[in-house]
Amino acid sequence: MFLLGAFYLGNPEMNELLAIFIFFFAVIDPIGTVPVFIAVTRGEDDKFKRKVIFKAVGVSAVVLLFFVVAGELLLNAIEIPLSAFQIAGGIVLLLFALSMIFGESKPETEIKSVRDSTETAIFPLAIPSIASPGAMLGAVLMTRNEEFTWIEQLMTSSMMLAVLALVLILLLLATHVHKVIGDSGASIISRIMGLILSSVAVTNILNGIAHYFGLQVYS
Repeated sequence: MFLLGAFYLGNPEMNELLAIFIFFFAVIDPIGTVPVFIAVTRGEDDKFKRKVIFKAVGVSAVVLLFFVVAGELLLNAIEIPLSAFQIAGGIVLLLFALSMIFGESKPETEIKSVRDSTETAIFPLAIPSIASPGAMLGAVLMTRNEEFTWIEQLMTSSMMLAVLALVLILLLLATHVHKVIGDSGASIISRIMGLILSSVAVTNILNGIAHYFGLQVYS
């Protein structure tokens, strides 16, 4: 109820939550996962499909939460400055986004990998389709201890889990969703998400450079 009221009041915190949700929606790409799921479970019964869905989303949640909790600790252990990781991470995210825009779309690329895979729930559905490299990287960058309080990190994690819940719903409705948008629709949406993600990546690179050299950041 509070969040709903904040939305109507134009609360900046609500806008921030929406931005985080959009970010994770872009890197996880729930709609682009639907054709991958349909390909890996083609010819299977509903019971098998449900098992694959819950296992894939569960594994993805564990992997991403691991990066939220332990990602920065690992960086500190090997003495890598967060600003350097932010720059490098931004570059990787940018390359990932460009591959979404100009390369083969997510469904096209990952459906090809299905033909040689038997662990359908883990690969390619959970990793790299849902818990993509961009999502793992984003989980670390969006929960940095020196920049975000534990409450903000908790809210970020909740938005990430909300996107995973959306993935779960879309996969349970996969057949109906795929009939509506088709492979072409999923490809178009994947490219739009790539464009949004590229903007986020460039922002991370610029902020990382500014923090590393102690420059003033203007928003």
